[in-house]
Amino acid sequence: MAVYSVTNSWSGGFQGSVEVMNHGTAARDGWAVKWTPGAGTKISSVWNGALTSAPDGTVTVGNLDYNRTVPPDGSVTFGFTATSTGNNFPVGSIGCVNP
Repeated sequence: MAVYSVTNSWSGGFQGSVEVMNHGTAARDGWAVKWTPGAGTKISSVWNGALTSAPDGTVTVGNLDYNRTVPPDGSVTFGFTATSTGNNFPVGSIGCVNP
């Protein structure tokens, strides 16, 4: 499960964070989250994750070596900054995908 939050915003941009949760009883080895940014939004930088962008406009952020394991009933969080013309939220849903 992934939860998207806007943590700060300003004229022309914003800062967001995504919490990746493991509600299972075993550690999860590797994670990735995929979404379509809102119209006019472009991810500028990411920390605690690796960003890839697809030709269809979707973005995927995956784990780095140091945070690849999500403990049982635990979470990891990554953050990002983006430029935006006002729509700071994803189009549709945000979700975990296979890394």
